[in-house]
Amino acid sequence: MAENLENERLRRWRLILGSQEADGTGCKLTGTDAKIDKSLDALYDSERSGGLGSSSPKVARWLGDIRNYFPSSVVKVMQQDALERLNLRQMLLQPEMLSAVEPDVHLVADLLSLSSIMPEKTKDTARQVVRRVVEELQRKLTNPTQQAVMGSLNRAIRNRRPRHHEIDWNRTIRANLKHYQPEYRTIIPEVRIGYGRKRSNLRNIILCIDQSGSMATSVVYAGIFGAVLASLAAIQTRIVVFDTAVVDLTDEAQDPVELLFGTQLGGGTDINQALAYCQSFIQQPQDTILVLISDLYEGGDRKQMLKRVAAILNSGVQLVTLLALNDEGAPMYDHRIAEEFALMGSPAFACSPDKFPDLMAAAIQKQDIAQWAAANDIVTKRHGESRVRSEE
Repeated sequence: MAENLENERLRRWRLILGSQEADGTGCKLTGTDAKIDKSLDALYDSERSGGLGSSSPKVARWLGDIRNYFPSSVVKVMQQDALERLNLRQMLLQPEMLSAVEPDVHLVADLLSLSSIMPEKTKDTARQVVRRVVEELQRKLTNPTQQAVMGSLNRAIRNRRPRHHEIDWNRTIRANLKHYQPEYRTIIPEVRIGYGRKRSNLRNIILCIDQSGSMATSVVYAGIFGAVLASLAAIQTRIVVFDTAVVDLTDEAQDPVELLFGTQLGGGTDINQALAYCQSFIQQPQDTILVLISDLYEGGDRKQMLKRVAAILNSGVQLVTLLALNDEGAPMYDHRIAEEFALMGSPAFACSPDKFPDLMAAAIQKQDIAQWAAANDIVTKRHGESRVRSEE
């Protein structure tokens, strides 16, 4: 028993340490273990083992091997490491390579960044890969978003002082059953609940998404959330992406894959220009939520941008500033601009995708976003602070 445990310990150390010499463990790998070791060497010990090089067949075989030997979560990490360590992005321009890759959000971001130089024969395969990831994320995110947003809308428009023709009699009776008067065989309603007064748009939501290279995974999540919000008839959603130019993708919202392929990841940043475009659509400031998703590195007119943010906030618009919308932890961002935003009443912070539906519900109900963030253990950028992190 003790010998078996020792052999297993040495085996594991041998796989961790790598190299044909076994780094002093004295453990020789055979069978599947030897194949696993070879696939790890190809990536993490590439100089000594010869690595994957630029051979498409070799990389395709390697991708197939790691999918056989490792769980999906590990495969995705290894693929991302291969892209970064071995500069294999050029390989993603080949259909046979794409069909062998395990898709995830990072791969989608890489494909979007390469879409402008991607050969036509590859684009169909790339779209299939992106669609697999998008559909998986939609299954995960759609119901929580719809429930959070519609629930908050219903609470936001509840009418506690209805006129006679606005009374919701079923809800009013249920709420007042405890006030039933047996001698009169009737209910004396102390609380009247009415239908909300109908308006053409209960809330207007504008997503203003920075598509510079550092925001890649945030763009993917924001695009999917934008498509979900646009599917809700009770709100009007506009989806805007920007770098040094502004592109309105609202008309593509019915197909999130086409929406994502309408983005152009990389390039500079002109937040002021993007906010000016969004500002032109604000007709009911008190009922408008503007979600700016950006690392706040302004390449345009910083002073004018801050003036515009102040004007938007003073008009009554609820501005939510997200430094990132992903699961990648603390983002890089412009601390000085984030502090200026905080001073004006729009604290900046990173938000994970699973928290975003609840964040939108809080915004619709006009809750204090800083308090919402604190309640969710999210550190916001405030005056005098030098760091921000997303929730753990």
